[in-house]
Amino acid sequence: MPKDYLSFTSKPMKLTFVAFLALASILTAAEKTDPISPQVKQAVDRAVAWLMKQQKSTGYFSDQANEQKVAPGDVPSHSAAMTSLALMGLSSVGHVPSDPTPEGRAAAKGLKFVVDNIAPDEHGYLGKSDRSRMYGHGIITLMLTEMLGMSVDAGTDKKVHELAEAGVKLILSAQRVKKNDSNKGGWRYEPQSSDSDISVSVWQLMSLRAAKNAGLDVPADAIADAVAYIKRSYRSERDANGRPKDLAAAFSYEPYGGRQTFSTTAAGLLSLVVCGHYDAPEVVGGANFLMKSPPELNEPWFYYGNYYYAQGMYQRGGDLAATARRRTEDILVKAQSPEGAWFPKNGNEKSAGPVYATSLALLSISVYHHFLPIYQK
Repeated sequence: MPKDYLSFTSKPMKLTFVAFLALASILTAAEKTDPISPQVKQAVDRAVAWLMKQQKSTGYFSDQANEQKVAPGDVPSHSAAMTSLALMGLSSVGHVPSDPTPEGRAAAKGLKFVVDNIAPDEHGYLGKSDRSRMYGHGIITLMLTEMLGMSVDAGTDKKVHELAEAGVKLILSAQRVKKNDSNKGGWRYEPQSSDSDISVSVWQLMSLRAAKNAGLDVPADAIADAVAYIKRSYRSERDANGRPKDLAAAFSYEPYGGRQTFSTTAAGLLSLVVCGHYDAPEVVGGANFLMKSPPELNEPWFYYGNYYYAQGMYQRGGDLAATARRRTEDILVKAQSPEGAWFPKNGNEKSAGPVYATSLALLSISVYHHFLPIYQK
């Protein structure tokens, strides 16, 4: 890992043996990457400082001025999902909950908020407590699986493990809801939904893959079915063998239609590469499409689309990764506000707010330097 990375967090971190092995792996791989620029380092430092100012006394992250009441099973809307994004953003630049620094303590406090206040129902639904539905459920579950072994104490880690298992259980049961052939293998807004879309499915699939990496029980056919669903969203005619004819096409919001955009294509790309399908024709075609249709700041859902784009193209490697890195860093450094936040400007994403955008921007800009195991090659 570039020596400059260590300036993201200057004090030594307390690591479990498992986390130490994961970190050693990342250090070895990242030594071959270019060092971060002073501009990117400054952007990261400012973003981390801004995020920490948004943490409320009870531990959740919110850009709302007033702190709302918190009770187990009933927390402010989307607070667990947003806090989970913030935790992953902080951890991606080295500020993990076991780090004995102000940033690490903030991460630990955020993690404690989630494990103490998110109460899954009998089916394991984590997105119910903060009303973030299956979007939030996937984000929270992904965060929990990535934080295994990074807690400050055994009691918290036990809760993290229990909630992660509950989250995975719900994802698996929601996937098994009876669906038609087009929607089979995917997910949508609620656990009982009989249809699917790519924007919800990408979070569930990443959660399953991260859980499997962490040693949780995830049936191979669940991931295989999800991969098949994502591949059906690739918008190309197929030859007699089922292979796409167009190797520069988009992924659509749904397999049978819907919008075909930068963000849906980036979501499809990342979904497949985190499952090891690096050279699938749909991956090649999606990456080629993104080279022709790169992210623009005014793109609908730019911030989550750019997060998928940065991570997915990094996994493709070579010139594609280098191009995506340059574009991501250039856009985000210029778009950052003086106080250190990123503010979404387009459509529905605008209402998601700056904690959401800043967390995703950190995850995008830290692609070569993060700790999170799900994004390792």
